Amino acid sequence: MSHPHPLTWLYRKLGPRYPAAFITVELQTAFLVAAGAVALFSFYYSVSGHDFLRVLAVTLALTAVGVGFVLMRVMRRLVPLQEWLAGARSSEESAQAWHTAVDLPIEMVRRDFWVPFVVTLVTVVASVAILELSWLSFFPILLAALLVTAYAGTLHYLALELAMRPILFDINSALDRPVRIDRPVVPLRVKLLGSLPLINVITGMVVAALTSDGGGTDALTVAVLIALFVSFTISFELTVLLTRSILRPIEDLEAATERIRQGRFDEHVPVTTSDEFGELSSAFNQMVDGLAERERLREAFGTYLDEEVASHLISEDFEPGGEELEVSLVFIDVRDFTTAASESSAAEIVARLNELFECIVPIVARHRGHIDQFIGDAVLAVFGAPQRIPRHADRAVQCAIELARTINSRRPGGFEVGVGVNSGSVVAGSIGGAGRLSFSVIGDAVNLAARVQDSTRETGDPVLITGETRAQLSETIEVEPRGEREIRGYDRRVELYAPLIPVALKTGPGSEVSDPLGDPTAGGLGRAPLPGDGLGRRARPGPGVGRAGSRQDGGLGKTHTLPGS
Repeated sequence: MSHPHPLTWLYRKLGPRYPAAFITVELQTAFLVAAGAVALFSFYYSVSGHDFLRVLAVTLALTAVGVGFVLMRVMRRLVPLQEWLAGARSSEESAQAWHTAVDLPIEMVRRDFWVPFVVTLVTVVASVAILELSWLSFFPILLAALLVTAYAGTLHYLALELAMRPILFDINSALDRPVRIDRPVVPLRVKLLGSLPLINVITGMVVAALTSDGGGTDALTVAVLIALFVSFTISFELTVLLTRSILRPIEDLEAATERIRQGRFDEHVPVTTSDEFGELSSAFNQMVDGLAERERLREAFGTYLDEEVASHLISEDFEPGGEELEVSLVFIDVRDFTTAASESSAAEIVARLNELFECIVPIVARHRGHIDQFIGDAVLAVFGAPQRIPRHADRAVQCAIELARTINSRRPGGFEVGVGVNSGSVVAGSIGGAGRLSFSVIGDAVNLAARVQDSTRETGDPVLITGETRAQLSETIEVEPRGEREIRGYDRRVELYAPLIPVALKTGPGSEVSDPLGDPTAGGLGRAPLPGDGLGRRARPGPGVGRAGSRQDGGLGKTHTLPGS
């Protein structure tokens, strides 16, 4: 059984008190650094035990004032973090707590750096006065003391950054969306190039002090200058090389991550080392291969499944058990398909159907419907599921009008279609078993839409709608009654209506088809003006004429007379 990190264990124990308790205890290390600095400087100056204790007492007293002042300022900045740890975890409060925890180390440096600087300055002045040194010694002592202060500040920064990790793990799990950082506040390059040379300087000063035999200000000055020279010449080159060795693989990973964000999964990170970064790069490449495979599956998923349905299936609103919805259904069926199929090879009939469906699918999508099923030579489109949309009956009828007008004039694949529209209650959900499911709608309303389409062969209308759909239409869509008719499979007679459809022009070399009806959200799509008729009059079927197969109208399958003619 693995044991948690000591800081994680402490965080779990203290809860909301953890940040304040850790910072309070960690800042006490300033006393150890201050005492060590006084002891270090005593190697350069011959001082009595009494003077040493006086300097140490002044140093620790001033350090206590500085630590107390910094603690008072930091505690005010901890309030959002402590409130989050106490249970205030709304989206806004979680985001604020994350920023507080992440920015706390650098905020201490930015806002409070002057406090240890002032403490160091006053301490050096007091030490020079107590030891009765020459005021010329003030400058090398101050420089050495500031280096020690910078070293202590670096320790505080790194320790506080480490202490915030267990809190940030919890905050990240509570955020609504993952955090994205476009630009680091403190780049890793700055951390490495700032801390490593400073460690070398402090190490050089300690070694010089332990090996010196007094020497006073001159010896201290030489020791500081030699330590600085060595750190920023010989060791700095090694620091730069080490920094580049660490940063280059990270930069490669950042570049590869950006490519993935742009959807490019065909490039890998070069594995240039055999250490942990090489292992990370190799694991990253394996992840990219997995993402590429998922992207291929997603594309296939999007090809074989409507995008709106796919989005619904992975959303939190999806109910696998099904839900009852009020929808409108459009059933499109090819006229005389049996004859066409018998006269064509299998490959030809599939190609022709695909040509037809390539025309149907964009029209349905443009009216905010989705294709529920391809049923051989027929198509079922649904309006109002899985996403609920307003005026679904209007959209369904407008779509049916555009389908009949466009397809029966252009005749993609050489086909004409009949369209039936019905509105009613259906159950939308996952249908299937044994690990094979399909999202679909079921119910009597679906069957009736298909039967209504069958009736278009009897009335000669390209589009028929039921009384249920007619009742939900806005007044901008005009229809003509076709009376109550017997529908196969139904005991009751069903009232049918035929929407008014603009006459479509024949297509051919040098001719153009009028544009499909426009924005489905606009009213009156069923009242488009007659192409080529400046009066904008609409065509309506003449009584008793227009059986399927008639070519007198240029493709709609019935003759037309103008109202008022």
